[in-house]
Amino acid sequence: MTDPSLAPASGHDHSHCVADALARADSLCASRGARLTALRRRVLELVWRSHRPRGAYAILEDLSQQEGKPAAPLTVYRALDFLVEQGLVHRIESLNAYVGCPAPGLAHTGQFLVCESCGNTEEIDDPRIREAIRDGAAARGFRVRLPTVEVRGLCPDCQSRPRPETTP
Repeated sequence: MTDPSLAPASGHDHSHCVADALARADSLCASRGARLTALRRRVLELVWRSHRPRGAYAILEDLSQQEGKPAAPLTVYRALDFLVEQGLVHRIESLNAYVGCPAPGLAHTGQFLVCESCGNTEEIDDPRIREAIRDGAAARGFRVRLPTVEVRGLCPDCQSRPRPETTP
C-alpha cells in the first residue's frame, strides 16, 4: 500500500513543505554527522521549489542568480551527489533531474509517478512493487541495489483538463 505521507496533499502549503524539508535535512544530517553546508542547503531548497524534477543546469542558473555571480557546475553536481547520498533528493533518471524526498529518514524504494503534461512527480512507496522487484530479481539470481521505478503518465489534474483537438 502507498504511504500517503510521501504524496503532497492537494492544496498543501508549499512554502511550509519546503521549510519542513529543510528542517528534516538539518536534523538528519546532524544525526549522521554529515555536513549540510550553506551551498548544499541552497541547492536542496532549489530542488524543493516545486514538485517537478529540476535539472542541474536549472538549479545552477537559479543559484547563480541568487549569488549574483556564476556558480560552477561542479559545485552543483557535488552538492546534488551529497543530497542523493543522504537520501534528501532522488534522481529521476529518465529526466536527468532531481526531486526532493519527502521521507528522507525512512528506508524506502524509489517509485515515482511522473506527469508527462505538467511535470509534477509524486513519490510512492508501495510494498507490492518493492516485493515484485525483489522476488523477480531473486528468481533470476540477481541482487537488487537500487530499485528505482519511474512511471510516466498523466496526473489527475491533467487528466481532467480538456485537450486540444488534433486535426488529421
